[in-house]
Amino acid sequence: MINFFFYLIIFLFGLVVGSFLNCVIYRLEEKKSFLTGRSFCPYCKHKLSWQDLIPVFSFLLLKGKCRYCKKPISWQYPLVELATGLLFVLIFNLLTSEVNRLLVIGAWDLFFYLVIACFLIIIFVYDLKRYIILDKVIYPAIVIALIYHLLRFDLLGRSNLLFAAIGAAAFFLLIVLISREKWMGMGDVKLAFLMGLILGWPNILVALFSGFFLGAIIGAGLIISKRKTLKSQVPFAPFLIAGTFIALFLGQNIINWYLSLIIFNF
Repeated sequence: MINFFFYLIIFLFGLVVGSFLNCVIYRLEEKKSFLTGRSFCPYCKHKLSWQDLIPVFSFLLLKGKCRYCKKPISWQYPLVELATGLLFVLIFNLLTSEVNRLLVIGAWDLFFYLVIACFLIIIFVYDLKRYIILDKVIYPAIVIALIYHLLRFDLLGRSNLLFAAIGAAAFFLLIVLISREKWMGMGDVKLAFLMGLILGWPNILVALFSGFFLGAIIGAGLIISKRKTLKSQVPFAPFLIAGTFIALFLGQNIINWYLSLIIFNF
C-alpha cells in the first residue's frame, strides 16, 4: 500500500507537470514567456479557470472542447500529461528499485532525471510540430546534465559519459556534413550529445539503434500510406528521444539479450 501511494503521488505530480509542459510548449511556439500570465484558450483567448486546468479530467469532462468558444482542444494536452505521469512513475521505479532507499543522493538522482525527462518531452513535441530543436531548450538541458555529473564527481571519473556524448555527437555531425543538413540538422547533433551524457556507454548504442529502427519503421509506414514521400521532411528528434527512454529503462536488458545471442551462436 505504501508503494502504491508513492507511485500514485508521483503519477499525479507528473500529470500536473505535464500540464505545465503543454503551457511551455505553446508559449515557446508563440514566443511568449511561460513564467507570467494565466493560461488561456488559444482560440478565443478566454482565461481559463481552475476547473478547466485539471490534467486529463478537464479534457474528458469538456469532451475535448473549450468551455467558452467550443473549439476543439488538441489531443496533445492529455497525451503529454499522461506521458509525463507515466515517465515519472517509470523513472521513480527505476531509481528506487535498484536500492531500497530514498536518501539524499537518491532524491538528487530522481530530481535530475525528472527534470531531464521534462526537457526531452518538450523537445519531442516541439520538433514533432515545428521540425526544429530550439537552442533555448537543448542548451539548458546539456548544462544541467554537465552540472549534475560534476556535482556527483562522475563526469571525469566515468569517462564513458564523455566518450558516449562526444562519440554520438561526432557521428551525427558526420551525417550532417555529408548530407549538407538534408538528412538531419545540427539540432540532432546537440541532442545526441545530451543523450550521451544521460545514458553513457554502451546504452547510447541502444538508444541510437532504437531511434534509427523506429524512424525506419514509421517512415516506411508513412511512405506506404502515401502520407509522406522519400523527399518529405520527417522530424528525427522524437525517434531519438523514444530511443533514449528505451535505453534508460531497458538498455541493460537489451544488451544482455544481444550478448546472449552472440554467445549462443558461437
